Amino acid sequence: MLRRAFTAPDPGRIRLRFASRAVLGIGLAVVVCGLLGHSLEAAITGGLAALLALFTVTDPTVRGQAVTTALLPAVGLPVLALAAVLHDVPVARDLAFLAVVGAGVYARRWGPRGHSLGVFAFMTFFAAQFLHTVPGQLPELYAAVLLSLLASSAVRFGAWCYERRILGPVAVAPPTGGTGLARITSRQAVQATLGGAFALAIGQLLSGERWYWAVGATWWVFVNTTSRGETLVRGFRRFLGTVLGIVLGFLVAVPLHHEPVVAAVVVAVSVFGIFYTAAVSYTWMMLAVTVMASMLYGLLGVLDPALLGLRVTETAVGALGAVLAVLLVLPVTTHSVTDAWVARALRCVRACTAEAAARLGGDADADPAPRVAELEALLGRVRLSLAPLVHPFSPMKARKGRARHVLALLDDCAREVRGLASVAADPEASHDARLAAACWRVEAAVEALTDAPDIHRGRRPEDAAAVEPTPTEPELVHLHALERALLELAVPLRSSDRLPIGA
Repeated sequence: MLRRAFTAPDPGRIRLRFASRAVLGIGLAVVVCGLLGHSLEAAITGGLAALLALFTVTDPTVRGQAVTTALLPAVGLPVLALAAVLHDVPVARDLAFLAVVGAGVYARRWGPRGHSLGVFAFMTFFAAQFLHTVPGQLPELYAAVLLSLLASSAVRFGAWCYERRILGPVAVAPPTGGTGLARITSRQAVQATLGGAFALAIGQLLSGERWYWAVGATWWVFVNTTSRGETLVRGFRRFLGTVLGIVLGFLVAVPLHHEPVVAAVVVAVSVFGIFYTAAVSYTWMMLAVTVMASMLYGLLGVLDPALLGLRVTETAVGALGAVLAVLLVLPVTTHSVTDAWVARALRCVRACTAEAAARLGGDADADPAPRVAELEALLGRVRLSLAPLVHPFSPMKARKGRARHVLALLDDCAREVRGLASVAADPEASHDARLAAACWRVEAAVEALTDAPDIHRGRRPEDAAAVEPTPTEPELVHLHALERALLELAVPLRSSDRLPIGA
C-alpha cells in the first residue's frame, strides 16, 4: 500500500507539482498571517482556507478555477459567522451543521464548482467547532481567510500556474440523471444528513467537546463517492488511515509538538503527503491528515494520548454513520453507478478516436489531448466504483474476476488511445485511406457496448472491411489494438442480464 502511494505513475509529474505548490501556497498564507500579527487560531483558519482552495478547486480551466476560488468567501464567511453566533446554542448549532452537510453534498449536482463550494462551507463550520470560534473573533478570522486566499492564489495563478503549460487533472462530475430523489446527488444529500445526525448524536455521547470529529468522518466518507459500495470501502480506508495516523502521531506529534520549528516541518510534510497521495491512496492521505491534525492540536496546547484515542473512536462512529446511511436510506447500487461510469469512459474513447482521426486528416483544430486527460479521470472513477468488488475482502469471486477483466481491458483502451493521440500529434503523420474504416469500426464497437443509436446507417459496409489484417502504420496498429480490446469487453459486460460488475 505504501509502495503504491509513493511509486504510482505520475505522468507529467502532476502529483509532484500539485503537492509542492500546495506546500508553497499554504506556507505563504500562514507566513502572511503571522507577519500581520494574527493569532494562532487565525493562522490555522487561514492555512485551512488556502489548503481547501488548492485542494478542492478542480475546474477544467484556469479561468474557471479563478472564479471558483473568488466565490469561496461568499459561502465560507457567512457559514463561519453562523457557526460563531450559534456557538453557545447547541440545538440550533447542531441543526445548522446538519443543514450545511446536506447542502454541501447536494451542491455536487453543479459539478466541480458546486463540489468545491460545498466542501468549503462544511469545513468552515467544522473549523469553527475545532477552534471554538465566537463572534468576537470574526473580524480577525475574516481577514485571515481573505489574505490566505489571496496568498495561495498568487502562487496558483501567478508564480506557479502549471495548468497553462500542461494538462492538469481533469474533474468529472458524478452521474446526475433523474429528478428529485431519483437523482444520485439528492439521495446522497439525504444519506449524508441522516448519517451525520447519527454521528453527531453518538459523538456527543462520547465527547461534549470533540463530537464534530464524528460528523467530519461521515462527511468525508461521502466526498467523491457515489454508490454504497464505494462508500463502504472509503469508510474502511478512512478508519484504517486514521488508526495508522494516530500510531504515527504517538511517535511524532506527542513528543515533538512543543518544538515550533519541528512542528512546522511536520505539518509541511503532512500537507505534501495529503496532496501527493490523494489521487492514489485515500488511506495514506488520511494518515497525513491525522498527523497534521495531531500536530495542530499540539500547537494549540491540548494534545495528549487520550485525545488521539478519542479521535479513533469518533472516526469509527462517523464511518459507521455513513455505512448505515448508504445501506438503509435510499441506497445507490454499485451496478447503476458502475454502468454509468463505464459508459462514459467508452464514449470518451470514441471521442478520442474521432479527434485523433480528424487531426490525422488535416484538421489543425482537432486535438485529442484534452479527451485523453478526460479519459484518465473517468478511468479513475471506474476504478473507484469497482473498488468494492476488487477489494481483497470481497467474497464475490466471479464478479471480482469480471471486474478485474473490465479494468484490464479499459486500461488497454487507454494505452492505445494515448498512443494514437501521440501519433496524431506528430506533424509528419499523414491521413491513410484505411483510417476512416478503422475509426468507424472503433465507434461501432463503442456503440454496441453502450447501446448508443446507430449513426452510421448511411455508410457502406465495404468501408468497414477495407482494412489490412496486419497493419504496420502506427495509427492503424493502435486502432486495431483498440478495436480488439473493445470487442473483448463485450464478454464481461454482456455475460449476464445486468452488468456483471454490479452489486
